[in-house]
Amino acid sequence: MQIETSQLRIVAPRSQLNFLDIQSVTLARPLTPIQTYGHLSGWMAQRFGWAFRVRDALSAPFGVRPIRGFSGRTPAAATEGEKLDFFLVEQATPEVLVLTERDRHLDVMTCIACLGGHVTITSSVVTHNGFGRLYMAVVGPAHRVIIRRSLARLKDQANT
Repeated sequence: MQIETSQLRIVAPRSQLNFLDIQSVTLARPLTPIQTYGHLSGWMAQRFGWAFRVRDALSAPFGVRPIRGFSGRTPAAATEGEKLDFFLVEQATPEVLVLTERDRHLDVMTCIACLGGHVTITSSVVTHNGFGRLYMAVVGPAHRVIIRRSLARLKDQANT
């Protein structure tokens, strides 16, 4: 089973994006998008809490809201319009979870799409100013590596 392109949401038309990352993995057993989020955010809370504290401290003088990272909790469900850690849940279906964070510097969308054992994470960003561009120059390359490693770890866990 392949995930349909129409299920992969991005924050703006492709020509307007300043960052786009699409990564997939096939698991031995299927997970829902919220289960996938729980696995990934739990691991990131353990590994990258320090990075979120640094990010919040460095960004505060520029008027960026602190996000405080991931809580590490695994939610049972997600409801459109509520917060999931620092993200706003824009869409929550059995196959797709769409999360956003928007401020004056950038708009971020993360889409977790699951079909059978196939998981795709799409991250897209539109920057609004110089600080947003500088932020993504640092965060963008790290994000790609973190998602790649997170999906590899998820695959290892799901296959055991």
